[in-house]
Amino acid sequence: MERTDFYSEISANRRRTFLLMFVFALVVLFLGWALGLYWGQPYLGLVLAFLIAMALAWGSYYYSDRIVLSLSNARPVARSENPYLYHVTEGLAIAAGIPSPRCYVIDDPAPNAFATGRDPEHGVVCVTTGLLDMMERYELEGVVAHEMGHIRNYDIRVQTMAVVLAGMVVLLGDWLVRSMFWGRRRRRSDSQGGNPVMLVLMIVAVVAAILSPIIAQLIKLAISRRREYLADATAVQLTRYPDGLASALEKLSASNLKLRSASKATAHLFIVNPLKGKGMSRLFSTHPPIEERVARLRAMDAGPHEPMDDGAAD
Repeated sequence: MERTDFYSEISANRRRTFLLMFVFALVVLFLGWALGLYWGQPYLGLVLAFLIAMALAWGSYYYSDRIVLSLSNARPVARSENPYLYHVTEGLAIAAGIPSPRCYVIDDPAPNAFATGRDPEHGVVCVTTGLLDMMERYELEGVVAHEMGHIRNYDIRVQTMAVVLAGMVVLLGDWLVRSMFWGRRRRRSDSQGGNPVMLVLMIVAVVAAILSPIIAQLIKLAISRRREYLADATAVQLTRYPDGLASALEKLSASNLKLRSASKATAHLFIVNPLKGKGMSRLFSTHPPIEERVARLRAMDAGPHEPMDDGAAD
């Protein structure tokens, strides 16, 4: 496989994510407009969609980290309890040029990790005790660097927006379908009712509303997968050692231990999907295949690797 430059990987993934978010926003606005059109006030639908999305985004933005940590049964870990984890985290934070995130631990033998926090100043890196027990130092560096990439790239903010927009697509689509088939139909004498163009647009809107849950889920998954690739590339930028994260991902993939606190609400945050599935379930996974991630990592040209001084952790 041809070796690639990780800077190109980062740039490409950012462009694709912004494109997907743009398409997502267009779908939300279109459904809001269609709902308003049925009510006879197209702009009202647009304003309503915007206001609801902003309210949901505000709540998710400020409280998502607390909710996620609580759902995951994570606890803060003191420096004295695990200076090893703190040293790795602080060293990579310096390399990333961001404040050192707070460290949390999930007491579970299943190896995994995630990051949360609305911005680098409120970042959190959370790992399981199983991950700490399983990984060599260079592998732990790769995992923490991946999570550091999520924090530095504001991925939690992007993911929050994606979740909110997906919810809006489903909500508006459901409202439109219910209004069309169960609501009070507009009179044929309505000046817009006889307009062929408006009728065609309404038919398109209804079709979009029926398909909106599938569309929203696919776009959300595509954004999540793009951010995983971006965090992988950022990890290589920070460690200059692709094999560290690649080796860690292979170990995580080989583990059959199930993370007890994982759920569909938090699965997209982890470095590997804790809800492993096969067949069609992999198609709707929030993570790209580990085999593909490992192949991309091993194809990256990161230059010479200079490991951290192990003595600093003592």
